[in-house]
Amino acid sequence: MVGLLLPLSGQNGALGQGMLDAAQMALFDIPNGRVQLLPRDTGGTADGAAAAARAALDQGARLLIGPLTAPEVEAVKAVAAERGVAVLAFSTAVNVAGGGTYVIGLLPSEEVRRVVAFAHEKGAQRFAVLAPGNAYGQLVADALKASADGQQVSVTETVFFDPGSPDPSSAVRELAKYDSRKAALDQQRKQLANARDPASQEALKRLNDAIAAGDAGFDALLLPMSGQQLQTVAPLLQRYGVDPARVHYLGTGLWDNDPALATEPGLEGAWYAAPDPGGRADFEKRFAALYGHAPPRLSTLAYDATALAAALSRGPEGADFSPDALTNSNGFLGVDGIFRLRADGRVERGLAVIEIHRAGNTVVSPEPQSFSGF
Repeated sequence: MVGLLLPLSGQNGALGQGMLDAAQMALFDIPNGRVQLLPRDTGGTADGAAAAARAALDQGARLLIGPLTAPEVEAVKAVAAERGVAVLAFSTAVNVAGGGTYVIGLLPSEEVRRVVAFAHEKGAQRFAVLAPGNAYGQLVADALKASADGQQVSVTETVFFDPGSPDPSSAVRELAKYDSRKAALDQQRKQLANARDPASQEALKRLNDAIAAGDAGFDALLLPMSGQQLQTVAPLLQRYGVDPARVHYLGTGLWDNDPALATEPGLEGAWYAAPDPGGRADFEKRFAALYGHAPPRLSTLAYDATALAAALSRGPEGADFSPDALTNSNGFLGVDGIFRLRADGRVERGLAVIEIHRAGNTVVSPEPQSFSGF
């Protein structure tokens, strides 16, 4: 038996039901699986998650899948540890990983690692990040620093902005060093304007677009934001001299499944790392046929976790949910590509790199098919 801890009521009730539907799909798709799911409602709260975990364990659950949020996972972790049962949590909060709890969410650190490695492969040596000044922005900035160290490239600028402000212009100006660059150019213009020779006048004409054409101080810029926030920032970058023709814009998984980004001209050709959307196309089609609506994005996590549990239940001696089985170095193939669980409770994923285009996003670097060489 496997406990499935989801918010089946409360503000995330629809998401929880979609994830439960996906988990039940997985049971039918894995041949010879011997898993019986015990769905339990967390209500979306830490106390509810702890109670749901106890109820599932009291009924014989040997593995817990879920819950969703970091506070819920923290509460369940303590309950599961008392019984010696592993937890496959949907969270991305790596601080709750370890001690038998594995976070299988789509980790921003994995997305940053992948897109930075690809950008470096394409020639980028100097990276910068413009991020909201919140926990997510700090996490991504830290991940960029770690990834840059691993790739032996530099992070030249890290700028945060108030995520609650409707106008991030001051942060963009700071990132672009617009004021100092403009002052230097104004001084050059003044000197050339006072000269009357043809060469000086020709040089003056060339300075008109010098900020946009000049070196911003970095080759690639990580923008961990999406939606209206990103659509506000993108044109400001060009206005203040961060030219996408010279600086490659990079994103995180927040860009995944956001068709509005293709309408922003400044993002044409930008890269982000995420599971290959083609890999989940069949899943989405079958889910819609079964349940009459599109699956929520996180439903693939419930499918993959349940499929993993079913696969580990097919041994001749029954289900094996031991740490050795869960952290098999070869990993597992899921709807979101290959993944494997580490001993420290974090997940590693084989992600694709996707390029934004108005006519439709394209995969420019496919998902790896194995963890060989990771």
